[in-house]
Amino acid sequence: MVGKKISEATFANFSRCKVEIPNAEQWVITSRIERRTYRITIAHPIGEPPPGGYPVIYLLDGNSVFGTMVEALRLQCRRPEYTGVMPAIVVGIGYEMDDPYAQERFYDLTPLPSMEYRKRSDNEPIPEQGGAEVFLQFIEEELKPQIESEFLVDRTRQALFGHSLGGLFTVYALFRKPESYQYYVAGSPSLHWNKEYMLELENDFITRARKIPVHIQVLFGVGELEKSHECGNCARARALTERLAAISTDIGVKAKYQEFEHEGHVSVLPVLISRALRFALHPDPTRDN
Repeated sequence: MVGKKISEATFANFSRCKVEIPNAEQWVITSRIERRTYRITIAHPIGEPPPGGYPVIYLLDGNSVFGTMVEALRLQCRRPEYTGVMPAIVVGIGYEMDDPYAQERFYDLTPLPSMEYRKRSDNEPIPEQGGAEVFLQFIEEELKPQIESEFLVDRTRQALFGHSLGGLFTVYALFRKPESYQYYVAGSPSLHWNKEYMLELENDFITRARKIPVHIQVLFGVGELEKSHECGNCARARALTERLAAISTDIGVKAKYQEFEHEGHVSVLPVLISRALRFALHPDPTRDN
């Protein structure tokens, strides 16, 4: 009968097991810097890597979107010549919990404690903030060397993906250490956080890049429905894109802003992930994104 639960006895041969993501593993790493603990999930392609190694995507908020990105990549990378997506390693940086978002992300993903935002939308106090510098140091000096000791990585095809506060951190990493990645994907970046400080970092980044141009590409992706939110981050992301694009030749940055129709702050993630894969993993890295 429709809607009636079928008992196990209905089937002659019935068994249960946990569903696992193919070719994925999980590490628990405690940072040397502040002794903070992270759950690192890694998915890698099958078989021998190409001579130069595999591209790698470092994914912030790994608890929330690791599975989405890995499955999207697994389906699309089988025929790169048609999908524009080549095989890659995905490294999700998350926390030891099953919920999609941890309180600790407020500390790791924000450059400074906010003087303007003290309460969350549910009126609860915002957790501790201001640890982006040491979090970036952990990724660059501890996590990435460990990944490269375990897998053959193409250092010329590395990407950083972050959404919301993760998008803010992605922009922060771009300004602070632009040479660390060749592709930056900032989804719905929380650019209303630390506005003055981020502008200082932007100006410093541009000054340095005018002297020694970088060779990086940046994608800002937002949901169309986010444009009405009072924080104004869609307009901020568009304006930042325009500022970078205006001096692209001088500093070596290709910046693109994209709105996804009918999507909001959270629903934008699956479509943004699919777009990010083509952006960072196209077989021809010289094409115009």
